[in-house]
Amino acid sequence: MLKTALLVSFVLIVALGGGAGSVWLALESTRTIGSVEIGPWVAFPKLGTHEADPYSRARSARTGGLSLGQAEGIVLVAGTDSMGRPLRRECSYRIEGDLPPARFFTLHATDEARRFLKAPARFSSARHSQNLLWRPAQPLRITVSPQSHPENWIATTGRGPMHLSLTLVDTPISTGARVGETIMPMIKRIGCDD
Repeated sequence: MLKTALLVSFVLIVALGGGAGSVWLALESTRTIGSVEIGPWVAFPKLGTHEADPYSRARSARTGGLSLGQAEGIVLVAGTDSMGRPLRRECSYRIEGDLPPARFFTLHATDEARRFLKAPARFSSARHSQNLLWRPAQPLRITVSPQSHPENWIATTGRGPMHLSLTLVDTPISTGARVGETIMPMIKRIGCDD
């Protein structure tokens, strides 16, 4: 009798632990069910539509993120640079390349819980398409760094992991079936503080 009770308890613990662990992994990982990878950028093109999978809906509800409909835009998140190394707040990065056409876009740094990172006083940890310096016939170029940089700079502070969140508003890639074939800017590590 005791052996049966212990066996049932063991099976329940394994089942509950395994189930909870798999759900936690599906909700915490940026690369999971329904995601599309474009270099270091990850998007959930079906999020905000009636075709969104339950994990994407749960992840969005958990983080409190605004789900854009396909006609409104798309959110892309990067947790690594283009070499696959995790993004760190104590490191400097250059985001360089052409963006897909969009009426408006925003770019900001977040922590692992998708909360905005605070920037040093009077600086910004976010940029949008209307407050950037654009050079004719040159690709987008933004530096994300704890040290000040000329031109387009997103200020970061502290140490630890971070993510970059790029929101493209009114862009044709949000309604296209080939989101994964879109060319996105590269994220290059410039250096890190010791």
